[in-house]
Amino acid sequence: MARYIFITGGVVSSLGKGLASAALGALLQARGYSVRLRKLDPYLNVDPGTMSPFEHGEVFVTDDGAETDLDLGHYERFTGVAGRGTDTVSSGRIYTNVLEKERRGDYLGKTIQVVPHVTNEIKDFLRIGDDEVDFMLCEIGGTVGDIEGLPFFEAIRQFAHERPRGECIFMHLTLLPYLNASGELKTKPTQHSVKELQSIGIAPDVLVCRSEHPIPVKEREKLALFCNVRPESVIAAYDLPSIYDAPLAYHKEGLDQAVLDAFGIKPAPKPKLATWEDVSDRVHNPDGEVKVAIVGKYTQLEDAYKSIAEALTHGGMSNRVKVKVEWVDAELFEREDPAPYLEGFNAILVPGGFGERGTEGKIKAAQFAREHKVPYLGICLGMQMAVIEAARNLAGVSDAGSEEFDHEAGKKRFTPVVYHLKEWVEGNRTIKREETDDKGGTMRLGAYNATLTEGSQVAEIYGSTSISERHRHRYEVDIKYREDLEAKGLKFSGMSPDGRLPEIVEVPDHPWYIGVQFHPELKSKPFEPHPLFREFVKAAVEQSRLV
Repeated sequence: MARYIFITGGVVSSLGKGLASAALGALLQARGYSVRLRKLDPYLNVDPGTMSPFEHGEVFVTDDGAETDLDLGHYERFTGVAGRGTDTVSSGRIYTNVLEKERRGDYLGKTIQVVPHVTNEIKDFLRIGDDEVDFMLCEIGGTVGDIEGLPFFEAIRQFAHERPRGECIFMHLTLLPYLNASGELKTKPTQHSVKELQSIGIAPDVLVCRSEHPIPVKEREKLALFCNVRPESVIAAYDLPSIYDAPLAYHKEGLDQAVLDAFGIKPAPKPKLATWEDVSDRVHNPDGEVKVAIVGKYTQLEDAYKSIAEALTHGGMSNRVKVKVEWVDAELFEREDPAPYLEGFNAILVPGGFGERGTEGKIKAAQFAREHKVPYLGICLGMQMAVIEAARNLAGVSDAGSEEFDHEAGKKRFTPVVYHLKEWVEGNRTIKREETDDKGGTMRLGAYNATLTEGSQVAEIYGSTSISERHRHRYEVDIKYREDLEAKGLKFSGMSPDGRLPEIVEVPDHPWYIGVQFHPELKSKPFEPHPLFREFVKAAVEQSRLV
């Protein structure tokens, strides 16, 4: 049976609970324990897959096809443990499950209440897979005291009460504001946050305090006294130059030891931190710098491309260079020549997305990269834009486009080289979709296999002709244009195992020009960079030497 660590937040909601959870998971792994990280989101009442990135940031996709919160991306990057659909739950999912059970008659006609029905549903979620790992880290989204979170806090209170003593602890993250006028850290907000937590029956065992300044011994002792925790369990969380410093920084502050002490685990195995020391060294001691342009339409909110930004950082680590990312609004190129904006970059990346807005600019970015021999990586929609660009400018299909844009506009304007995917094979079954289907969870989602062409650039990059990557899309490149496009130099070097769906295109007569229908960024980790990002950054390094 797993030991449970419940991670809550106070004062403000954006306290980096996800990062603290991920770093703690990495530290427990370094001591030889197995971990799984869970996210409970009281605020999310809808499917993350239907939300605009402006609303909720990136949608992270797991191997089993779940569309989740971007915190699961942090968990995977820091622990290497592949996320699952059962690693996250929203209030919307909890209430939906309760209502479905009521309609089936599972409650035998009883009046449905928050306690016990909703709280029991949350507890059932917490128990999933608890016999698989040593520690289950469960982050409760948001802030203690908010009305949305009350059923979740009540559920974890009950859960800890029902388990044997010593199997559950609570870790609370708060902010210590610094007042410049008086030159002091204020502990009152933390005291009140803990008081709010105690009022609903939860007492923190470990206190993690975000602070821009060192926390004096006097303030630590005050927090320990008034928040009823041991002085050594008051952990400082300072701002860091890189998120990948977090495991070492938290270890230095004693977070993992405080957690093990709270469980009474003595003596605890010593941590092996060589991997994270190497990661930190690669982040802070690069041998050079490359500039990469990300041409997208969600550039105002960088969290929309969180995994891509981190995967580029990982690619930089593997090549011992710093990757300087600049976000370029694709709509800009619909009005202006892209050359003056893109000439200073060593590589260009066009990410995924939905809708027509900005796509003509992305097509121009793909054209610039192809014609000027600049390394190019197109992901999902970025691959489709590269195919449309090649169809227009190489294969003579001047009105090439995507059915997605015609569906959005409500009229036919393009010759569709990209079409709505209505049928595909998943394992031993065939999945069918219609254009009128619900938007959430109806795409080609999760891990699918692909077969690479022997001798192709991507087969060399992967070191294999058989790969598995995560997908999230409902439109696909039409294979009927393959012969014409390959005759003009755009090779289809990766296909689905049945040969029906294009997975990868590349331009052999180019230093590095690759488009992929899947999302390789979702599987990249600092200690195991994804091969495509590793080689993309390597190509950018070589390009920088030519300039």
